[in-house]
Amino acid sequence: MSVRDLASKALEQGQGVLRLAPNWVPRSFCVPGRRIKLHPDDYYAMGGARGGIDERWFASTTAADNGPLTSEHEGLSMIVIEEGGRVEKFLLAEAINELKGAIVGDRVWDGHGGWPAYAKFFDNQGALPHHIHHKDEHARLTGQLGKPEAYYFPPQVNNHGGDFPYTFFGFAPGTTKDQVRQCLLNFTKGDNKITNLAQAYRLEPGTGWDVPPGVLHAPGSLCTYEPQKASDVFGMWQSLTGESIISEELLWKNTPENRMGDVDFLMEILDWDLNVDPLFREHHFMRPRPVRPLDEMKSEGYVENWICYRSSEFSAKELTVLPGATVTITDAGAYGLIMMQGHGAMGVWPIESPAMIRYGQLTHDEYFVTEAAAKAGVVITNPSKSDPIVMLKHFGPGNPDLVIE
Repeated sequence: MSVRDLASKALEQGQGVLRLAPNWVPRSFCVPGRRIKLHPDDYYAMGGARGGIDERWFASTTAADNGPLTSEHEGLSMIVIEEGGRVEKFLLAEAINELKGAIVGDRVWDGHGGWPAYAKFFDNQGALPHHIHHKDEHARLTGQLGKPEAYYFPPQVNNHGGDFPYTFFGFAPGTTKDQVRQCLLNFTKGDNKITNLAQAYRLEPGTGWDVPPGVLHAPGSLCTYEPQKASDVFGMWQSLTGESIISEELLWKNTPENRMGDVDFLMEILDWDLNVDPLFREHHFMRPRPVRPLDEMKSEGYVENWICYRSSEFSAKELTVLPGATVTITDAGAYGLIMMQGHGAMGVWPIESPAMIRYGQLTHDEYFVTEAAAKAGVVITNPSKSDPIVMLKHFGPGNPDLVIE
């Protein structure tokens, strides 16, 4: 059966809602925080050379860029279809290429030719190294897209804060470009001490941050839900994190060949004004915002909050369906979702939040809702007498429901 036929059948069976398989991604420079529900024996299931699995990607049509050992389809989400006792999996990206606006909506397809966003968990025991994501103008020099992103720290997967629940954003007041440039020149000398120039912010479960491209940042050790533009472009600017040396190769990742070794190119990637903004917290911190008056939503059996709402490239909501309630939720655009808590039904599908997942196991906790299904309204039933259903939903660019303040 062709991908087109499989995708059409999946849309028909799911009534516009596609079931996705868990999509695990390792990072060789990270130690897993072990909060993303993977079985304890499986965090190194892809082999020690690949590093620990500390990420799970959601509704992704973006391939992970993990160097020469990257496996086929790494980072790419798979649609699951079951029929007559047989299970088939095929790429969400291929299905979208075949059915286009029937999945992502004509607005997104006509404007972007695909699904230009995804979300992930990243789950690290310690802090990540200081790194930067390129703007479009710099990323396109190596055939990539720029990468704005945002963070939300779900309480359900943050039973502990890890080793360093603080994130560095930008530079302290008074930092000069010459000081930053010298840190880059010192990258191969051990500790380049770029953290001496940085500002850290304590992380709080149930809140989040907006991170535009060009902002130097070192994410802390909370397990993080991260919606973002469809790209895996970055450069590492910190040479020593904890006791781990960062490869110089990662400093120059996504640098065009003719600018390799040119520190001036790295400095061009930096958005200086954003990095030294004295009101960075005021401009980029995010507390949840109700999508409607709370009393109205609760009377209908649910609560929904915007959790990522400062970027036009993507957005995200947290939906809570109260115990015993059946609700119909409408949205103006397609979205990927991951279950965080509870169990029940969503349209024709069972939904549940598993306590533990084996590597390679299929689940019923992740779905992609097409634009047509989102606009028509998704019926969600929570049969529990005590446990709410909680899910996180990420949307693509230009969400008609979002008003950016």
